[in-house]
Amino acid sequence: MTTATSSRLPAQTVELAPSYTLPLVLVFAPLPLLLVQPWVASVIAIFGLFLMFQALTIRLRFTETALDVYRSEKLIRSFPYQEWQNWRIFWPAVPILFYFKEVKSIHFLPVLFDPKMLQTCLEERCPINR
Repeated sequence: MTTATSSRLPAQTVELAPSYTLPLVLVFAPLPLLLVQPWVASVIAIFGLFLMFQALTIRLRFTETALDVYRSEKLIRSFPYQEWQNWRIFWPAVPILFYFKEVKSIHFLPVLFDPKMLQTCLEERCPINR
């Protein structure tokens, strides 16, 4: 297996490096809100901590035929590219949400991974005519 900094040939498996930007923003951004709305600030910060845990434990691996989702070293889900109809990364300048549609379902994932490498892998392995 290669890492996100290795060669980007579609035949290789690429594991995306985690990105802690979104969780950190959600943990620290509501701090000023604590004075005005402590419950709202707490809920946002707790959600940020949850996403931090997810960024620490979940890994996306782009294989030759599918996007595999791992928790630690255990495969929890595989999404074959042949079933994908569309994908999109929302707000490319500040990527926070990754969407993809399969034949029978729609998926939304927070961007807890290297967003540039995510974009590169998607364009190489699952090109979508837009």
